Amino acid sequence: IARFLFLAPQIGEGEDRFAYDEVLGDFTHICERIALPALAEQGWSPEQVVIAMADREVEFGVVTPEATQFFESFAIADGACEWMEF
Repeated sequence: IARFLFLAPQIGEGEDRFAYDEVLGDFTHICERIALPALAEQGWSPEQVVIAMADREVEFGVVTPEATQFFESFAIADGACEWMEF
């Protein structure tokens, strides 16, 4: 599994912020246009890619209740990202 975390300070609830459903399409774009090329460049072929967006820097594995985080998971098949429901 390859994990990619992106800082997206505009996500979350409230005025002038993007809700989950507004950025849902961005996950596939990020997987196909950023994650897969980066993995290919490193010569790594994971079976799964997890894309995360957070409104602030968060440390992996540390509970940060004040942070807004969105996640999506993709299976990698035939060089493409296939959405997997979390």
